[in-house]
Amino acid sequence: MSEGLKRDYQICEEIGRGRFGTVYRCFSSVSGTFFACKSIDKSLLSDSIDRECLEKEAKIMQIVSGNPNVLQIFDVYEDDNFLHMIFELCEGSDLYDRVSKRIFSESEAASVISPLMEAIAHCHRRGVAHRDIKPDNILFDSRNRLKLADFGSADCFHEGRMRGIVGTPYYVAPEVISGRDYNEKVDVWSAGVIMYIMLAGIPPFYGESAAEIFEAVLRGNLRFPTRIFHSVSPAAKDLLRRMLCKDVSRRFSAEQVLRHPWITNGGETGSMTDLT
Repeated sequence: MSEGLKRDYQICEEIGRGRFGTVYRCFSSVSGTFFACKSIDKSLLSDSIDRECLEKEAKIMQIVSGNPNVLQIFDVYEDDNFLHMIFELCEGSDLYDRVSKRIFSESEAASVISPLMEAIAHCHRRGVAHRDIKPDNILFDSRNRLKLADFGSADCFHEGRMRGIVGTPYYVAPEVISGRDYNEKVDVWSAGVIMYIMLAGIPPFYGESAAEIFEAVLRGNLRFPTRIFHSVSPAAKDLLRRMLCKDVSRRFSAEQVLRHPWITNGGETGSMTDLT
């Protein structure tokens, strides 16, 4: 363990585990505050791409730091075997845990989508696309404030263009799967999938395998089954159509989502005028 880390923090119990490392609760005796320490074992990084993503994550998180809905990074320590990143501690459940238990009302869904889109818009203004927006990466702190986390797949986009298949099957945008260049609006698509799942309890594009899911996403045939969406407002469906639009030129940006009446009205059924 890094000497600097041992000097500055007391490492406590394990609170999470991922493909490359482990997350621990840690305590700063200087501030008297608990944090989260993500410790990544470099020996588990199989190739140069993994290593590049690891190094990039800490840099990108420092770029997007400062927004109340983005998980904050405070310190980075590195030694020969490990990279340790100190984050703010989120002790609430993640969104995956919440969506797996129930369907959300529109106002409840809006209370998640609005701060999520604030976080995404902030990242896009800083030139960063998250590229793996999914419920598992949306955390809540002890005050139930949303925090967008895990920037391991994020990238800085130059003139809005990126390449590379990254993301998670249900949430990935069709242009990513197709292998074409794409822009930051892939995050808007993923957020639209999350909104659909919260309101419907099922994903908009479904399959029994990753290949079948990708086929459904590429078709992009967005449906609102009456038995599920009978009580969902026209405003919510309108926003979903604009977020889950295969034509990227017509898909809303994060900023446009934030101006949509469904968001500005807090998910309450309201006027459909003044759509941007």
